[in-house]
Amino acid sequence: VKEMATGKVEIVSMNHGFAVDAASLPGNAVPTHVSLFDGSNCGLMLTDRPAFSVQHHPEASPGPRDSHYLFDRFVSLMAAEREKRRAA
Repeated sequence: VKEMATGKVEIVSMNHGFAVDAASLPGNAVPTHVSLFDGSNCGLMLTDRPAFSVQHHPEASPGPRDSHYLFDRFVSLMAAEREKRRAA
């Protein structure tokens, strides 16, 4: 799987029989990961709220912690949202 923002290739564990067509995404959704096997969308993020998803198992470690940064990203998004709500 290729992470589109950095071009980094991650070795991941995935098994899916369906995929989200990147061309069908609404304007607030941006593709973040793409399969190097078939070009299918393997991740997206929303631009107007703290949400993202991937279509692989980031907790698995087929590569040397290739996708663990996703957990850090999730924690950072939740912390920022908490601070935003406290300030409101």
